[in-house]
Amino acid sequence: MTLRHFLRDDDLTPAEQREVLGLAMAFREDRHLRQPLSGPRAAAFITDKPTLRTQVSFATGIAELGGFPMIVDGNLAQIGKRESIADTTRVLTSMVSAIIWRTFGDDRIEEMARVSTVPVVNALTDGFHPCQILADLLTIAQHRGGVNALPGQVLTYVGDGANNMAASYLLGGATAGLHVRIAAPSTYQPDLVIVEKAAAIAATTGGSVLVSDNPAVAVAGADVVATDTWVSMGDEAQAAEREKPFIPFRLDADLLAHAKPDAIVLHCLPAYRGKEITADVIDGPQSVVFDEAENRLHAQKALLTWVLEQR
Repeated sequence: MTLRHFLRDDDLTPAEQREVLGLAMAFREDRHLRQPLSGPRAAAFITDKPTLRTQVSFATGIAELGGFPMIVDGNLAQIGKRESIADTTRVLTSMVSAIIWRTFGDDRIEEMARVSTVPVVNALTDGFHPCQILADLLTIAQHRGGVNALPGQVLTYVGDGANNMAASYLLGGATAGLHVRIAAPSTYQPDLVIVEKAAAIAATTGGSVLVSDNPAVAVAGADVVATDTWVSMGDEAQAAEREKPFIPFRLDADLLAHAKPDAIVLHCLPAYRGKEITADVIDGPQSVVFDEAENRLHAQKALLTWVLEQR
């Protein structure tokens, strides 16, 4: 068996992603379906950034998998500052069965994975948010007839194309065979390397990738419309200057009208009503954002079960 980490969306092949999502659907039906952490075995959840859904879903999920959620405050641990990432990792792996880290630079979690002898899971970094995209794909499957209905769905993301959500939509959506469209201001476009990697994956799954600076064109005929905050964690000082270019990309009723009549709306939360999304959309009948939030639990339990069973 092989030690597997989940640091970015394309760490799973299309077949592996389908397997994880199928298991997540099963966990939606039976929350105590499998308990790979029974004992209980501990799993460490470390957070260097503010968190609600991520901490609650992982802590609950670890407990429901039969384990003990060890919550580590990254501000107290000061990983990489008070103690090296490598030394911290060696300490943790002597005591826990998995490490879940919500942190800043991707280089931090990559270094941890190089040293770790247990699975390392990315609970959010500056570059990627892969567990959120698993939950989003699960939500689409929930509302579109199952995991096998994912290929061919058109998902449009509007907003900051240079953030971690856009990168993960590109990679994770392409892996699922979606037609992924990113609509963002010209100064906030996705990393070309990520776009090219997503396009290469899409060529093998029947999906496609489109990047545009025209939100109406990108949303036209979409099955799913997603957005996220215009100001990512760490960019708060830029809030005022960032807002103006994003106003045409606000997800309001007029923009949503370009999508299919039965299109569903995603937002990973927290949401800022009146900025990236209007209240009538996020609180309206097409919004499934609270199903999406709940699905963090089921998707992450499936992912943890899968990586633990690879060993």
